[in-house]
Amino acid sequence: MSGVDLLVTGIGELATLATGPVPRIGAAASELGRIENAALAVRAGVFAAVGTERQVRRAVRLRAGGEELDAHGGTVVPGFVDAHTHVLYAGDRSGELAQKIGGMTYLEIAEEGGGLFRTVRTTRRAPTSTLVRETVARLRRMALAGTTTAEVKSGYALTHAGELRLLETIPTLARETGLDLVPTYLGAHAVPPERASNPERYVEEIVERTLPEVARRRLAKFADVFCEPGFFTPSQSERILRAALALRLGGKIHADEFVYSGGAALAAHLKLRSAEHLLTAPAEDREALARAGVTAVLLPVTPFASLSPLHSPGRQMVDAGVPVALGTDLSPNSPVESMPLVIAHAVHSARLTPAEAITASTVNAAHAVGAAERAGSISVGRRADFVLFDAPTADRIAYRIGLVPVAVYRQGKRISSR
Repeated sequence: MSGVDLLVTGIGELATLATGPVPRIGAAASELGRIENAALAVRAGVFAAVGTERQVRRAVRLRAGGEELDAHGGTVVPGFVDAHTHVLYAGDRSGELAQKIGGMTYLEIAEEGGGLFRTVRTTRRAPTSTLVRETVARLRRMALAGTTTAEVKSGYALTHAGELRLLETIPTLARETGLDLVPTYLGAHAVPPERASNPERYVEEIVERTLPEVARRRLAKFADVFCEPGFFTPSQSERILRAALALRLGGKIHADEFVYSGGAALAAHLKLRSAEHLLTAPAEDREALARAGVTAVLLPVTPFASLSPLHSPGRQMVDAGVPVALGTDLSPNSPVESMPLVIAHAVHSARLTPAEAITASTVNAAHAVGAAERAGSISVGRRADFVLFDAPTADRIAYRIGLVPVAVYRQGKRISSR
C-alpha cells in the first residue's frame, strides 16, 4: 500500500469524464462517468487512485504530513477548461455600458474608436508589468471559480511587435498563477486604425511576417481570425488560416457572431479545430461542422453581456452531432470570469442539459484547446486538477446559478478554498 500526498473522501458524486470518445457528441456528451460515495488520492501531482471510498482506502494510505479532505457529500468534477478567453489586456470598458443601453452595436462603438480599439490603445500604452498585474488578477479570480486550464488569445495590440509582446507574457502569467494556459495568436482580431485604408497590407504582414515568427518561436499553439463584416472577410480569413495551418499551427475562427459571415462554413471547409461564437450559424453550416468534426466553442454569456436578443445554439449544435465546448469569452466587452456561471447560461439559455454542459466545460473544452491529453477528466495517472462543490450532484452546478466551489486543486495542490 503506497503513501499519497492527498486523500479526498466523503465525495457524494464524482464526475470523472474518464471514459468515452474525445470529443463527446450526441448521447456520449451526457455520460459523466459518475461514481457515488467516492474518493480519490493524489501522489506527485497526479491521480493515484479513483473509485468508491472503499476501493480507494484499500488501495492507498496517506503519507505522514499528507492532507486529508472530507468532501462532506459534495461533488467533485475535473478542473474546468475555459476554451475561449481574451483575458490578456489592460484597462476596462465599463463606461460603454450606457452606450449599449442606448442601442449602439458592437460595430458602431468600434467605428467611433471605442470598443475593441479603446482596449487596443490602452494595451499598447501599458507597460508589460501593468499588463501582467491586471491579467494575473483576472486569472486568479477565474481560478477561484474552478478554472484550471484556459486558452489565452492575443489580439489587443494589432502590430507585429505588440502581438509578439502579448504572446511572450503568457508563460509569465502561467508561472504567476499556476494555471495551464494555452496561447492563441489573434492578430487578426481587427484591422488596426492605421491600416484601415489598406487592410490587405495588414493581412500580408500577418501572413508573411508575424505568423512565421510566432510559429518559429513556438509562441502560440493556435491562430484565430475574427471573420465578420467590418473585421475580416471570408477570403482574408481563409488566407490567414491556410498560412497558419501550413506552419503547423492549429486553426480557430470567430464565426457568425453578430451577423452571418460564412465563418462556420469556412471552418468546416478547412477542418479547423474549432469555430467560436456561432450565434447566427444556420442549420446547413451546423451540419457541415458535424461532418468535418469541428468543435463549436459556445460563449452563452456573451449575448447577455452584449445586450443581444440572440442565444448560443447549444441544443441545435448537440442535436446536429457537433461537439460542443464552452468558454467565458472573458474580455472588456464580456468580463465573465466564472465557468459555473457559463454552465448555468449554457443550460438556461443555450438549452444544453446539465450533464452536456459539464462535458462541454471539461473534456470537450480540453479537446478544443489541444489539451485533452492532460486536462478535462479524472483517472489514475492523469494530472490532478479538480473542483469540489457543496452540492450533492454535478447537475446542481447548473441549477444553482453562479455556484462557488469549496476548493480548487491544480496538480494536487489547493489553489483556492472557501
